Amino acid sequence: MTDLNLIRSKLLSITEAADSLDAIEAVRVQALGKASEIAALMKTLGGMSPEERQVQAPLIQSLRTEVSDAIAAKKAALDAAALEAKLATETIDLTLPAATTPQGSVHPVSQVMDELAEIFADLGFAVATGPEIEDDWHNFTALNIPETHPARAMHDTFYFPDEKDGKKMLLRTHTSPVQIRTMMAQKPPIRIIAPGRTYRSDSDATHTPMFHQVEGLVIDRGITLGHLKWTLETFVKAFFERDDIVLRMRPSYFPFTEPSAEVDVGYTLVDGRRVIGGAEPDGWMEILGSGMVHRRVIEACGLDPDEWQGFAFGCGIDRLAMLKYGMDDLRAFFDGDLRWLKHYGFAALDVPTLSAGVGA
Repeated sequence: MTDLNLIRSKLLSITEAADSLDAIEAVRVQALGKASEIAALMKTLGGMSPEERQVQAPLIQSLRTEVSDAIAAKKAALDAAALEAKLATETIDLTLPAATTPQGSVHPVSQVMDELAEIFADLGFAVATGPEIEDDWHNFTALNIPETHPARAMHDTFYFPDEKDGKKMLLRTHTSPVQIRTMMAQKPPIRIIAPGRTYRSDSDATHTPMFHQVEGLVIDRGITLGHLKWTLETFVKAFFERDDIVLRMRPSYFPFTEPSAEVDVGYTLVDGRRVIGGAEPDGWMEILGSGMVHRRVIEACGLDPDEWQGFAFGCGIDRLAMLKYGMDDLRAFFDGDLRWLKHYGFAALDVPTLSAGVGA
């Protein structure tokens, strides 16, 4: 029979002599691996009689446990020594700034949406949302857009091939259906803005098939064009963060408002660039459409137009971002170019506030 004491003495001796983590790992493989002497002893148990196995098995197992514990203790000691040596040679300067890590940024469209929500919340407006897949009644008919209106044509609107409950389905061409759904779901007075994605078949430097739009709606008693003009002036001054904003309202036509007006904002030329604002504008730039809500639209939503009046307005969020932050191509908003976003993006913690500045 193999002398277990001799094996024990040898293995404990080489364990104690190990002077590095690599050395103790080599000892572990030598002492406890598949080709080790202890593994060979374990294999001999199968050829023993039950009486011999009853005597030898505990002795071999005790040897294996003792050697394993010795190796673990030695490894722990070597680990501690290595750590002590590392700490003795390294110093940490706690006055140095922490290493920078990659940070995400807020897309300009999201930033402008937050700015709009902040401004209009101060004016008593709530944010309303609705489905992007709409039926033609909410998107067109309820908004006094007749069947023959060009906006219903295939070259402007993305229609789905199948109808739902007898209605044509489409990707909404504006967020106006949110106004319809709000008027049908709640009683006046109503003050909402409806920001969101919209879809039209356009693509050039200033148009994309998918773009972002915000619309506003006020329904109450005694609402006039004066309320609309004051709201728009207050909004534009707060958004561009200038008090010398001059607006010009031009008569226009929209099926869902009457009277209707295009709204232009004055700009000045600074070093050859157009800058929004200036008491004496060098020129005018259209930024939104507006008007008093048409009687037929109010009636379509189940309200009495002789009791309730209102105004509505709408503009492109992407266009607002371009004007405020100096971007010249709408298509870059959707290219997914991280270099562009790094240049124009906003820090996630710079939340727009009226006190700190909505564009801070």
